[in-house]
Amino acid sequence: MAELRRLILEADPAISEDWKWNTPVWARDGLVCAVAAFKSHVKLNFFKGASLNDPDGLFNAGLDAKAMRSIDFHHGDRVDAPGVIGLVRAAIALNAPRGK
Repeated sequence: MAELRRLILEADPAISEDWKWNTPVWARDGLVCAVAAFKSHVKLNFFKGASLNDPDGLFNAGLDAKAMRSIDFHHGDRVDAPGVIGLVRAAIALNAPRGK
């Protein structure tokens, strides 16, 4: 979780970090992503993930959801830092007010 937090903050230092639903949540002009720890994995959830391009094929969970997409990390999985940063930046861009 700490590595994912670091990557999210690296993607955009102006992103706001909050605690909702007993989990860390990041927002910029709207909800961007959340990280949750489970017994068998850590989940990085993108609230508008279905609207994001995933050129690196990182989304591996919630693929049938209408809006959200997630990346589940299991013990020993490697975190694709550039891919995660790219998805966070794309999610922020998706939230950006139009005309700016």
